[in-house]
Amino acid sequence: MQQNRSQVIERDGLFELEAGSDVLDSPRYNHDMAPTKVRERTWNKWHITALWVGMSICVPTYTLGGVLTAYFGLTVGEALLAILFANIIVLIPLTLNAFPGTKYGIPFPVLLRSSFGILGSNIPCLIRALVACGWFGIQTMFGGLAIHLFLGSVFEGWKSLGGTGEVIGFMMFWTLNLWVVIRGAESIKWLETLSAPLLVAVGVGLLVWAMPNVSMTELLAIPAKRPEGASVVGYFAAGLTAMVGFWATLSLNIPDFSRYAESQKAQIVGQIMGLPLTMFLFAALGVVMTAASVKLVGVTVSDPVTLIGHIQSPVWVAVAMALIIIATLSTNTAANIVSPTNDFQNIAPKVINRTKAVMLTGFVGLALMAHELLKKLGLIVSDISLESVYSNWLLGYSSLLGPIAGIMVVDYFLIKKQQLDLAGLYRDDVYPAWNWSGFFAFGVPVVLTLLSLGSDAFSWFYSYGWFTGSALGGLIYYGLCVMRSSPSVVKSAL
Repeated sequence: MQQNRSQVIERDGLFELEAGSDVLDSPRYNHDMAPTKVRERTWNKWHITALWVGMSICVPTYTLGGVLTAYFGLTVGEALLAILFANIIVLIPLTLNAFPGTKYGIPFPVLLRSSFGILGSNIPCLIRALVACGWFGIQTMFGGLAIHLFLGSVFEGWKSLGGTGEVIGFMMFWTLNLWVVIRGAESIKWLETLSAPLLVAVGVGLLVWAMPNVSMTELLAIPAKRPEGASVVGYFAAGLTAMVGFWATLSLNIPDFSRYAESQKAQIVGQIMGLPLTMFLFAALGVVMTAASVKLVGVTVSDPVTLIGHIQSPVWVAVAMALIIIATLSTNTAANIVSPTNDFQNIAPKVINRTKAVMLTGFVGLALMAHELLKKLGLIVSDISLESVYSNWLLGYSSLLGPIAGIMVVDYFLIKKQQLDLAGLYRDDVYPAWNWSGFFAFGVPVVLTLLSLGSDAFSWFYSYGWFTGSALGGLIYYGLCVMRSSPSVVKSAL
């Protein structure tokens, strides 16, 4: 017989929900969004490490050093230090926002119900989902190109398809990504665990291939592309902010993964081992490979897919492309599909299940890449490049998400004191429908960031947008909650 009221059970510091009819019949609940059972939290520190290795080794990471030297005026050494420091910094919100996911087994959208309201959580969720869908489309473009080059190395006639072959590869890779996520969290864990050592091997192999063709001394001695005598501080800080923005999105929805961690220690140690060093080493590899590409293939090539495509041996091209397909798949499924899948379900959990949400994610990502696909088919002519979308819109947009990270940390650790009403997050009678404190704390930094674009005096506010946004958002949220608080109000989470 089904119980009427839900019960929360603690097992070694981890909480799970025995759902009663009050939650099961709620429009805010479905099976996919439900808190994980303690027995389902099977990811140890090595699984978390593999997750970050799998997500970090990807084409965009490879190009980061080039982005910082070309667009941010840093030397190679400064660029690599900015990448390392940024990923150490981003570990802080990643680890803190992972705590409630591990303790209560809840995904990102459900956690947001505490700080933005039961219905209000949909606004930041959809903002986050749009970023993820954009990244999904771009990564799928790289994966589709790898499939096209793979098939071209195996079947000689495939090369003649040109852009059409790339579009076919895109759709094949698009389908493969959706299939993996529809199968659930265990398939993602299996993929990341399998791919991590393969990806490390690919990096070592590329480095062995490139090192005889590049002088590290000459590479590190290349002067920065900034005005002579200019202070490095401003350029370095701007580059650092951009690199923090690279994983700023994951610092929000990390509960989507930490809800499967077996303990807080596992998620903390796994993230420390998996993220900073992997990002630093693969970005460094990208710098070395780009510098060596002139001697290797006769032209400067800044992405690994195109570089490997220049190799004359069809066998090595096929092997390398197969590994790049695995690398891009492991990044795309975890970093860019899981979050919007949960975010879209949060809109109407009884109507949108995981399969429907995955398909919705896929079609939004497809729509965002429609312009590029039509270009490859020769149906339109345009000067807008995929690189400009990646370096401008997505990195800039990600920096605007800083206030959400600050609000989440302050809400859970300072306002709620790490105590959430687990059943109440799935009903309408505990937390407010709309928490206007959260929206005000989010809106003020975003508006100030946008206004600072037109002001020389306050341009620093935009240049350091993730830091200024997260700090100001958290402070405003804390101040509003304290001003409106009484013991009963704080407990019910204004």
